[in-house]
Amino acid sequence: MVTRHEVALPIIIALILGIGFITLSSAAPEELSRQLIWLFISIISCGVVFFLGQKRILPYAFHFYLITLALLIITHFFGTEVNNARSWLFIGPLPGFQPSELSKITLLLALAASVQQSPIRHFSDYIQPAFLVLIPCGLVILQPDLGSALVMLAIAAGIVIVRGMPNWHLLLLICMLVIAGPLVIWPNLKPYQQDRITIFINPERDPQNAGYQIIQSRIAIGSGGLAGKGYKQGTQSQFGFLPLAYADFIFSVLAEEGGFVASVFLLILYALLFWRLVIMAVECRRERDQLIITGVMVFIGFQVLVNIGVALGLAPVTGITLPMVSYGGTSLLSTMLALSIVYVIHRDRFEEW
Repeated sequence: MVTRHEVALPIIIALILGIGFITLSSAAPEELSRQLIWLFISIISCGVVFFLGQKRILPYAFHFYLITLALLIITHFFGTEVNNARSWLFIGPLPGFQPSELSKITLLLALAASVQQSPIRHFSDYIQPAFLVLIPCGLVILQPDLGSALVMLAIAAGIVIVRGMPNWHLLLLICMLVIAGPLVIWPNLKPYQQDRITIFINPERDPQNAGYQIIQSRIAIGSGGLAGKGYKQGTQSQFGFLPLAYADFIFSVLAEEGGFVASVFLLILYALLFWRLVIMAVECRRERDQLIITGVMVFIGFQVLVNIGVALGLAPVTGITLPMVSYGGTSLLSTMLALSIVYVIHRDRFEEW
């Protein structure tokens, strides 16, 4: 059967990338060349995915999962510490990368294969998916990288819920999380992680330290007004008041320099991206394909929601980047790989494998 090629998705991706590079060139022009190199690597990687197709990728989902799991273990022992987290791996002359970013993609592929093969009806059906999630998630928490761990948990929850689970299982899971939060998770967080969770409620309690980032981000967004201050005219970002302006708080730079108009335009593009992913999932006839696209939607959507929430002071700082906008080579690569896999799955949806 002849299928039409998806045109809207690449256009939306290109527009989001364009906004990202324009904003990055203002926030941190010294990082622009590195991000361009990673974009080139991402495009080559996407080309490889297009060439291989789903018949030569999806059957090896568990193999890819084991490879990234091995990389996480290697990182735990031999990784390089950056920003208080041993999450970077340097291999010879190759640029440093974060295996945790790639493990998100292989995790969703393995999870989709696992729950598609074994429907969730009883508690025993959660054993294999739970192991698939908890092993890489535990290794990432040890780095420590709470943001990546949260993304992994969100991907797992999205895939399992869409696959179908008894309603009372979902209710029980929510109750367990409510109980485990203050009794298990909170006591095991590091002091700076606890500060990040509590300070966003009242950043003025510690305006010079823990609350500084959120306060400066709010000032930047509020001062942008309707049309913004103009390219490279933002005071908070250009004069160094806004920490990590090129990564965690790049949305604040966009809002300050491009105003409400630029911010809403970016949000519309993300909305169009998710709309296209939903349409592509509906057009796929295999449940495994639909679950993979669901995982990609959660993977990107959760990061967008949390990153912008942090910039607005509505969520604690977690170190989660804004997909295809924030600086981050491995983050860009993983997002582009995820979207290229979706494209290939949709393109090859009528092929047998």
